[in-house]
Amino acid sequence: MSDTVGDYLLNRLSTWGVRRIYGYPGDGINGIMGAFSRSSDGERPEFIQVRHEEMAAFMACAHAKFTGEVGVCMATSGPGAIHLLNGLYDAKLDHHPVVAIVGQQARAGLGGNYQQEVDLNTLFKDVAHEFVEVAMSPTQIRHLIDRAMRIALAERTVTAIIIPNDVQEAEAVPEPPHAHGTVHSGPGYVAPRIVPAEADLDRAAAVLNAGQKVAMLVGAGALHASREVVEVAETLGAGVAKALLGKAALPDDLPFVTGSIGLLGTKPSWDLMMECDTLLMVGSSFPYSEFLPEEGQARGVQIDHDGKMIGIRYPMEVNLIGDSAETLRALLPRLERKQDRSWREQIEGGVREWWNLIEQRAQMSANPINPQLVFHELSKRLPDGAILTSDSGSAANWYARDIKIREGMMGSLSGTLATMGPGVPYAIAAKFAHPHRPVFALVGDGAMQMNGLNELITIAKYRHQWADQRLFILVIHNRDLNQVTWEQRAMEGDPKFEGSQDLPDFPYAQYAELVGLRGIRVDAPDQVGAAWDQALAADRPVVLEAVTDPEVPPLPPHITIEQAKALGSALIKGDPNARDIVKQSFKQKVEEFLPGR
Repeated sequence: MSDTVGDYLLNRLSTWGVRRIYGYPGDGINGIMGAFSRSSDGERPEFIQVRHEEMAAFMACAHAKFTGEVGVCMATSGPGAIHLLNGLYDAKLDHHPVVAIVGQQARAGLGGNYQQEVDLNTLFKDVAHEFVEVAMSPTQIRHLIDRAMRIALAERTVTAIIIPNDVQEAEAVPEPPHAHGTVHSGPGYVAPRIVPAEADLDRAAAVLNAGQKVAMLVGAGALHASREVVEVAETLGAGVAKALLGKAALPDDLPFVTGSIGLLGTKPSWDLMMECDTLLMVGSSFPYSEFLPEEGQARGVQIDHDGKMIGIRYPMEVNLIGDSAETLRALLPRLERKQDRSWREQIEGGVREWWNLIEQRAQMSANPINPQLVFHELSKRLPDGAILTSDSGSAANWYARDIKIREGMMGSLSGTLATMGPGVPYAIAAKFAHPHRPVFALVGDGAMQMNGLNELITIAKYRHQWADQRLFILVIHNRDLNQVTWEQRAMEGDPKFEGSQDLPDFPYAQYAELVGLRGIRVDAPDQVGAAWDQALAADRPVVLEAVTDPEVPPLPPHITIEQAKALGSALIKGDPNARDIVKQSFKQKVEEFLPGR
């Protein structure tokens, strides 16, 4: 039997180095599923069956984040393709390469209001606007794959290929005829070395050398430039704040690293931005202007590989378009070491105080468990090389503040889209990509109920492929959509609306046991450390369910008058948990003002 287009598709993806494809079957991609069934182990990409197509797209995004390679997901026509969208937008907005392959009805039926016929070009036009094409002939497949892969890598974005099911089953055409109108493409992509012009580097160095109080803000674009960031920070006597996607760019045990910035950020990062006279932004598009210096306060230099993202967050004096590591290396010989280290000493003192404060906040009593304690105890026990994922919600606050990332660790979450639900699928993809490394998903019960529970089935299905089964799912069980509850109070001035915020109770640890994983439940603070020790010693993936207090406030680094008024308004209007809110908020905040701090 001759190879079909489905066979050739998998072979071509293998040529590009694709090792696995995340997806869910359907008759719109039966021709490709048949090709998977005919392939030998290791010969072509492995098909990873998820529980929902959105999870496939999340996993493809996470694969790209944790490997730098293209993530690939697959779905059937119509509803399957629609389900991919949220995960694809996650990849697009965080600038990671993902290729989506989707089925379509047979060519003869298109335009005939056929079952599951959806205008997929229009559907994907925004999320995959750089490249979304329909394969109308077997001769197209080679160049469609090559272009989708290359464009995804070059633009760090999402691309899509739509393949009608009759094309999938047609005989492959590996080499298009040498004729007018045909395209003859080849595989492969190597990222270019992009460095700014010498004159622009000189201008940037002049600005940075003139500064007395230099602040650095690094993001995901600096993840591969850790050494260069440290050298620049040491030369300039700067403090370094991290956007959330850049949390793993620098270890948190460096004394001048102030931690995360923004609503989920730290007080040292707030102080750094409010008091600096010079700002160097590297590989970040952090959007919240209220956490950056006021316009006119600081001179600015920005480094980004994407010219479209330059100069839109702060009016920079010098904009450098280039790779973060390459640009910093070119900049370093031009920088003068700061002799006055008082600014650096001030930063380091603030960082020391902050970590002391974080530890004391974690030890405060709550009903029943302080969520900060769960993250604090984990942070002390994180194995070398750990990979961490988090979810949108209050769990992201504690991930941002209480987890001390060390050198060699990785971490990510949905940054720009900030969607709920990627924490567990991200962790699954991380485990497939790095099967010998320990992986931790840190999620709330809202995200777990949204889709994490179903993906425990995926973990159970595939866990025996991993010789090292260290995969841990922490569920913060507080029966509250906690982040939004606090936003209702502190941003809108409304009391908690129980109708939208209260979650049904669910036995997460018991469910884990039901599907063959290890389940551990803790509901008292003195159990937390031992529970993590027990989890880390387990012989299989673990769900650690921690019953925590929803009224422990995820305090921002700086409380504005408007936020204080809004919270007061929520309490006056009759928040159902007003007494506990006042008690926990007072305890958490008063720690900052105790003698010796």
